[in-house]
Amino acid sequence: MKKTLSVICFLLAVALAGNAQARYAIVDTKYILDKMPEYKDAQKKLDQTSMQWQKEIDDRQATLDKMYKDYDAEQVMLSDTLKKKREDQLFNKEKEVRDLQRKRFGFEGDLFKLRQELVKPIQDKVYNAIQQLAVNRMYDFILDKSEGITVIFADPKLDKSEDVLKLLGIK
Repeated sequence: MKKTLSVICFLLAVALAGNAQARYAIVDTKYILDKMPEYKDAQKKLDQTSMQWQKEIDDRQATLDKMYKDYDAEQVMLSDTLKKKREDQLFNKEKEVRDLQRKRFGFEGDLFKLRQELVKPIQDKVYNAIQQLAVNRMYDFILDKSEGITVIFADPKLDKSEDVLKLLGIK
């Protein structure tokens, strides 16, 4: 496996060295998105919705905490049947809070879906502008230096983020 990976890396290095005239550029999509008013609006709506949902969960958690406190205070005086009934209520309420939290903030939950609905079209718009820039200026590849890819050094003259903003009509 290591040998295969080494061979692939070697072939890639040879191919890139053979084509020393490769044209490339670097963009910062986070910088670009932060300059876009529609992205700011979408992010604001996501934040507001997220806070609203978190408050809903916090309120239910506070109710559950009160129920636990009341149960602890009254537990000594309750019959076994009533204890069991209250414990079942606590268990169901706790499950309800966890389910709501998972529904709102879990993997592919409501927040994820809302983010896809609001932000993905904006990201696609930026991606298309970057593709257009690459085709128009004949870049062989474009690197994104924002979150995820680590760029140890990037010559500022290679950063074409401002050009993408111009293509999008943003100053």
